[in-house]
Amino acid sequence: MVDPLRDPDDPELLDPYRARELAGLVEAARLASGAVRYGKVGRVGCAQVVVNRDNPLPLGNHACALDGSSAEVAGTLMRLEQTFADVGRAEAVVYASPTTVAEIEGIADDAGWYAVEESLAVVHRGPVVQAGARTAVDADLDGMAGLLADDLGADPARLVRHLGQRLDDPRCVFVVVDDGDRIGGFAAGFGERGVGLVEHVVVRPARRRRGVGSALVNGAVAALRDSGALLVASHVAEGGAGERFAEACGFAGGYPVTAYARRVDELLD
Repeated sequence: MVDPLRDPDDPELLDPYRARELAGLVEAARLASGAVRYGKVGRVGCAQVVVNRDNPLPLGNHACALDGSSAEVAGTLMRLEQTFADVGRAEAVVYASPTTVAEIEGIADDAGWYAVEESLAVVHRGPVVQAGARTAVDADLDGMAGLLADDLGADPARLVRHLGQRLDDPRCVFVVVDDGDRIGGFAAGFGERGVGLVEHVVVRPARRRRGVGSALVNGAVAALRDSGALLVASHVAEGGAGERFAEACGFAGGYPVTAYARRVDELLD
């Protein structure tokens, strides 16, 4: 029997209308998350944008939902280059999903933007499991920042400040799994207006493949549900181990997302 919510051309994904509706909800939450605590969300041309000088992660400075004519999208991409240069970013990033015009690949290529990542938005459809993770506290900040710095190559001191700001925000959730006198991993999430996001799951290398990742994801999903999220979503790399792990944690495929990037170093003040 055909699932009416699935795309008949790709039954692993939602149908285009449902996918666009879901992407709009998820992207609104991602923009709000990127703005914690000193960022701003608004429009540049035909795109939705968040800029946040204090957020060292890509999610804090990105655009999405480029919806307009080819000329409008091309003009918006040019404006975005200056927008992100003005906040000190070396790279401008746009996430293209079902809320973005279908012709984005050709328009981006003509404007000098390049596809740098293919991911999949996934939605939690499994049971909510409480297992093995606890809520993070201030004493965990150094450990979480260290793990994230190793994973992303970011500055640990700046990450401590950033994570501390998020730990103080009631919309953000952090859960950790202990490993003796240090943490074995942590998961971070964000929830607003009934939409929850599992944003980061980082496990200490020595603790991988021992169920820590599953405990963290389950803990983050439970915390987001407890905070009022009716929908919990995440992004994973398309195909491979990340997608299989998400499925094992109760997530199902929603829609594809392509990240486009443009170096803007020469525009920096």
